Amino acid sequence: MNMRLDHACVIRDHWSLSATGTFDKGVHLVSGVTGSGKSTLALMMAGLFPLSEGSIVKGELSTCMLSLQFPELQVTGRTLEEECASWGAPAEKILGATGLTGRRNTSPLSLSRGELKRLHLACVLSRDYDLLLLDEPFSSLDCEEKSKTCTTIEQKPGITVIFTHEQEILPRVFRIWEIAEGRLTDCGRLPDAYERWHHVPPAVKRLTALGSPPGNISIRDIREAACRIQG
Repeated sequence: MNMRLDHACVIRDHWSLSATGTFDKGVHLVSGVTGSGKSTLALMMAGLFPLSEGSIVKGELSTCMLSLQFPELQVTGRTLEEECASWGAPAEKILGATGLTGRRNTSPLSLSRGELKRLHLACVLSRDYDLLLLDEPFSSLDCEEKSKTCTTIEQKPGITVIFTHEQEILPRVFRIWEIAEGRLTDCGRLPDAYERWHHVPPAVKRLTALGSPPGNISIRDIREAACRIQG
């Protein structure tokens, strides 16, 4: 199970994005500054943004889901119950897990951004996909919800690609990618990827400088690395 990008390129006026690489089963993280093209790459990989050059080969991947940064863009139900049903998710279970019990007849667009994001992610993550694309999944979430989301993401069986600016609370990942100067770069597996990754989280930088680089970027990996120093 993999997805291969073969010089997949989008050209718009004076801006372009080129991507080459293979995304295998597991969790991948794509980082980059604002405007670098993370959301564009997510749309390209979902087949929703036409390529100017190159190709994207999905092989045996049969199911794909793209979660956009702003959850209101994907709302289709008039009520929370209808919204859950539109994702094929059980309303009672989803509303209970997101603290929205008793509000099944509420309009999704009346929720706060954080509430709507929780609902949206709970619906998206309630099912498994061969390819799951998550554009800024941690935006509008508090620390507790970010941690819960990370735990769920780590359990997904297919290819999961996270496009994010998040630097504090992240899941364990299989591979790090970075977009810079209009090109996608494969930084590799952790911890070796730290040497090539320009957006290394601050906590990881500090621990690496102290001679105890975390084996991965999750909170538990960072804590384990910190305990090695204290021990």
